[in-house]
This record gives sequence, C-alpha cells and structure tokens, in this order.
Amino acid sequence: MLSKQGVVFLLLLISFRISAQKTTVQVFDKSTQTALPNANVCIENMNNKSKQYKISDLHGKVDLNITGKSEIAISFMGFERKIDTISPGQFKRIMMEPTSYQANQVVITAQYAPMKADNSIYKVNVIDINAITEKGATNLKELLGTELNIRTSEDAVLGSTMTLQGLSGEHIKFLIDGVPVIGRMDGNIDLSQLNMFNVDHIEIVEGPMSVIYGSNALAGAVNIITKENKKSVLSGNIEGYYESVGTYNLSGGFSTRIKNSSFSLNVARNFFSGFSLADTSRAKLWNPKRQYNTDFYYMYDKKNFKLKISAIYFNELMPDKGALMAPYYETAFDQYFYTNRLSTKLEFTSRLNHDKFLNLLGSYSYYNRIKNTWYNDLTTLNRHLTTNTADQDTSVFDAYMFKASFSKSNDSSKLDYQAGLDFNIEDGEGKRILNNQQSIGDYAAFVSGQYKPFQKLGIQPGLRYAYNTKYNAPLVYSINIKYDPFKSVNVRLSYARGFRSPSLKELYLYFVDVNHDVLGNPDLQAEHSHNFNFSGAYNFSRNKSYFTIEANLFYNYIQNIITLAQKAGLLYTYINIDDYRTQGGGITLTYKLHPRFTWVTGWALSGLYNSLSKQESGLVRYAYTNDISSEWRYNNLKYKFTLSVFYKYNSRLPQFYLDQNNQVKEGYVDEYHTLDVTIKRNFFKDMIQLTLGGKNLFDNKNIISLGNTGGVHSTSDGTVPVGWGRTWFAGLTCYFNKY
Repeated sequence: MLSKQGVVFLLLLISFRISAQKTTVQVFDKSTQTALPNANVCIENMNNKSKQYKISDLHGKVDLNITGKSEIAISFMGFERKIDTISPGQFKRIMMEPTSYQANQVVITAQYAPMKADNSIYKVNVIDINAITEKGATNLKELLGTELNIRTSEDAVLGSTMTLQGLSGEHIKFLIDGVPVIGRMDGNIDLSQLNMFNVDHIEIVEGPMSVIYGSNALAGAVNIITKENKKSVLSGNIEGYYESVGTYNLSGGFSTRIKNSSFSLNVARNFFSGFSLADTSRAKLWNPKRQYNTDFYYMYDKKNFKLKISAIYFNELMPDKGALMAPYYETAFDQYFYTNRLSTKLEFTSRLNHDKFLNLLGSYSYYNRIKNTWYNDLTTLNRHLTTNTADQDTSVFDAYMFKASFSKSNDSSKLDYQAGLDFNIEDGEGKRILNNQQSIGDYAAFVSGQYKPFQKLGIQPGLRYAYNTKYNAPLVYSINIKYDPFKSVNVRLSYARGFRSPSLKELYLYFVDVNHDVLGNPDLQAEHSHNFNFSGAYNFSRNKSYFTIEANLFYNYIQNIITLAQKAGLLYTYINIDDYRTQGGGITLTYKLHPRFTWVTGWALSGLYNSLSKQESGLVRYAYTNDISSEWRYNNLKYKFTLSVFYKYNSRLPQFYLDQNNQVKEGYVDEYHTLDVTIKRNFFKDMIQLTLGGKNLFDNKNIISLGNTGGVHSTSDGTVPVGWGRTWFAGLTCYFNKY
C-alpha cells in the first residue's frame, strides 16, 4: 500500500500531467476549409458550472485551461452556432457551417422572446454593424437612404424624414431598445438626430404593428438596438470620422464586466459646418449642426434574470444665420435652435422556466426645443435678442411609459401566447401650446396567441383595447400567418386594424420660424386604418453559393389621415383627409458566394391615392413611384479588405397640391440616382479598423420639384435639396478587448 506521502505525490503527479496536457480548439470555415480568427468560444465546466470566454487567434486556435470535461459553445457572425464537449489534453477541430440568409440573426422587436429572424412570424429586416460600418453611416438617415421601399427627405429646419410603404414618418414607430423616441417635428422624427455611434444593429418590421406598439405604428417599426457587453472584462473603443463637406465626428467609450454585473459609458461629438450650393453667403441651405451624445447603462444578469438601468442623452445646436440686410449689408437676423432629448429606462426580464418569460419596462423621456432670435450688428459685433415675442420660444415635452408582458414561447409547442399592459402619457408645455399646457394619455391591454396546428404553419391573432384621454379608441386587432411548405420556402400574410390619435403638436402647437408657420388644429379626428401585407421567399443553396428570391405586396387604407394644408400665405395647418390609400410591392434577389461575394438587388413599386385627387368620373387613380436598390460586397481574403458598392434609383415622386384657385393639381419631385463606394480593412488583429469611401458620387444637390414651391419643404426656386454633392470620407476605429 502507498504511504500518505505517496498518495499526495501521486495526486500531484496526476494534477501536473493534467495541467501539462495541452487542450486546444481550432475553428474552421467548413465551406472554405480556412481558419476563423476572432470566433467567440464559451467554455463551461460540466462539474462546477464555472465559465470562461476566449477568442480564437489568427489561425483559429484557442488554448484552453481546463481540469475536467467541459462544454464548448462557438459562435461567429454569419455561421451556425456550434456546441460540443472537450476533455483535458484533447485537440478538437470545429467546422462551422455558414448560414445562407438571416437565420443567424436574432431579433427581439415584437417577438414573444428573442428568436432567429427566419423563424419570426413578422418580416424583419436586420441591418447589422458590418452594414452600418461599410456604408459609413453616421446617423439613421444616411443608413436608410439606400434601403428598398424607403425614401428619405430633408428639411433645413425640421430635419430628415422617411416614408415606408408610401406612409410618412408619423405612421412609423421609432424605438431605441424598445423605448419610443420622443420629439416629433411636423409629425416626424429627425433621423439625423439618431446617431449610430453605439449601435449594434437595426431591426425594421414592415407592416402594421398597432397591437403591440399602439399609435404611430401603421406602416411598421424601426428599433435601434444598442450594444451590450456580455463577455469582456474590459473593452473600449475610440472612433474618428471625417467627411469632405465639413463633417468632423469623434466618439469613444468603455465597458467593463465583473461577474454578473456590467457597466458601459459612451460619448460622441458630431459637427457639420453647413453647406450651400454657392458658398457666398453666411446663410446656408443646409444649416450647421453640433451634436453631443451620451449613452450609459448598468446591467446585472444571470442565466434566467436580467436587470438593466440605462440613459441616453442628446444635445444639438443648429444655428440658422440670416442673409445680410440692405441697404448697407451690415446687419442680420440669426436664429439658434437648441434641442435636448433624454431617455431613461429601467428594464427587468426573467425566464420563469424554460419557455415562460416576464418583461417589465419603465421609461421617462424628456424633450425640449428652444428657439432664440438675435439681431446682429456686424460692424460693432454686438447682438441682442429681438423683442418680438414670436421670435423666442421654448417647448417642453415629457413622456412616461410602462409596459409589462408575460409570454410563453417554445419552438416545439403548438400554442404560444403573450399578454401585456402598455401605458403611455405625454405632457407638453410652452407659450405656443394651447393654454400653455396639454396632456394626452393612452392606456392599453393587449393579447396575442400563436397556434401551430403543425410545425410548418403558424397563426397569430392579436387584440388591443385602449382607453385614450382625448379620443374613443376602437378595438384594434390583427392576424399574422406564416407557412413554410418546404424548408426552402416561406410565406407570410398579415392583416391589421390600426388607430392613431393626433399628437400634442398636431393638436395644439403653433410652430413658427423663417420658413415655417404651422398651426395646430384641436378639431382633428383620429386616424383609422386597415393594412394588408404579403411576402414570400424561396431559398436555394449549393456548395458555396446561396440564392434567395423574395416578393412582397402591401395595401394600406387610412380614414381621416392627418396632413398639412396651406391656410393662407405661409400659414399651414393640419387637416383630415377622409380617404387615403397606398398600395404596391416589390421583389428582391440575393446571391452569395461564400465568403467572397454578396449581391443584393431589388425593385419596389408604391402607389398613393387620396380623396383630393379623385377624378370627376369617380375612378380611383393611384400615382405611382418606384425605386431600385442594389448592393455589391467583395471580400478579398488574401489582402483582407471588403469593397462595398451601394446604388439607389428614386424615380419621379408624384404629389398632389392645391393651386391658387384651390384646384387639385398633381406635381412631382424629380428622379435621381445615388451611388456610394467604400473599402474597409482591419489591422493588428482587428484592433484597428479603417474605412474609406465616397458618397453621392452622382453629385446630387437640388432637384426639381413641382407643387411645393415656396411651401414648407422646398426652396424658393422650385427645387428640393436631396444632398450636398459628392463627398469623400474616412473613418478610423480602435478597439480594445480583454476577456
């Protein structure tokens, strides 16, 4: 028998042999047989459940320090997640299967629980961080400008807006991590104020979402998902961006994770010097902007529990300098617009068991906009605020939100469901708001269920009942159907009843500046809608090639849609149009030769009709526009760079207007083409990323517009601004990660 000392020596020897055994995982791309650097590897000891996280090196290798049998999970963008086991001293080669389509994209917008995009009953378009970087997009307007079936526009004071399925921004729900964005001007969110400095990805759901999100969701929802640190002990980044038109951006941040707690702080400063076609005046067609952004969160999460406290702050200064005044051209009136937006959130999420989820979300948002008008004497350099009360203004809005939902979600279950409460209150105050203060509340309960009579078919009806403090809200209902007759084919069909109550600004705000004079209308009626959507997709793969063809159709009918109408001179007010319709569709083709080449091209057609344009014969005549979008990406494996090309054709956009005799006429915004080209390369083990490119290579500036001349969105010469011409940009990002 061994002595006590011998037993100790033997145990030490075994321990030494185990520790001396080299345990290695090497991660490969199965289709190309090449190593995958920077793959995420999670190792969990099967005995004590302790975890560690590692990143594969340039050769796809990860050296593990384990003392017992462990489970490993490997993930990499664009590949199916792999789970395997490994023992001390073992070498294991993991072959990763590339994903063809969006199967690897996990989406959360309007879902019962996070799920892969191709499994969602909704059609969800995901724009990931790679696409954001490759486009050189600094804000949401630049990012969406080349997307199919989306059209963006610009206003010198109100900012940039978009349309989706022929419906404008007041019918689109804009969210940041599930919280509605406050601060609509003319019913729209200024997309140039939604910066991309700390964004992980964007989820766009086309089609009515009124059951889940209530008002402002008739055309769809755009959810901006910010980054979260779930693995790094310490990570940081700093990014600089320059564009030749006079854009200078700088951002940076860090995050840390200690056990189950993580903390993150990010800041950014964006500056744009302004632009005019002829740079001979202090007045600019595109006003200068200075923006500050701050993003903070604290998160505590365990396996089935998550608590997150976050705050996002935005500050913008936009000077609108006036032209020098006759006769001596030594004085001018200048306007300064200050915007502050704060959004705070407290979110609690819990997995009650393997398929039941509880989510509680509370939010407070604050928005104010200050306008100051100054009289400048440029000979003495003195200035003072003007005495006209209409020249000075402050409007303040507060929004309170509470949302609670209980969900059951299980891929193998025949019946899943979700039930919840959604309370929203908005307060507004200011001297240009009727009676200086107004408030509107919307208190709703919603329920939906997804029934799968068999695995290939899902049917999801939904109901929402709301009490609105200003309007009688109807029962809102919807039904979504997803059918997958074959593995390579999926079909989605949806119908929804919609409701939108007018906003406080549409009802009560009197908005005045040098180009706009918009009067709220407290007699507005609420909008009611019926919305239909259909989409079908066919996927095909062979070897390294992947092909997708997708088609979609939509029809939207809105009663009492709210729009601006000219009242007298430059005075506009909001009115209801009793019959407004949009219809159209499109087709998209995608081809991927993994991992070198991706080509996506699509065509979309959108028609619009309103009762003002009805012909004397009583026929319903739609005015159609179409757009073509195409993207090419080439990934050079030898020199490790990505070349991307983005093209968009916007055809002539029809618009109806009233002439001086109050007769309905059809005008248009002229057609134009856009082309952006970028090249991206990583250096020093992906710690540095350099992006170079050119935007608006067709040099678009102002294009012809008939029907809005002198109105709220156009220039005095019968044109509308669509760009500031051809520009060149450079972006440099430095990353640091410690695991």
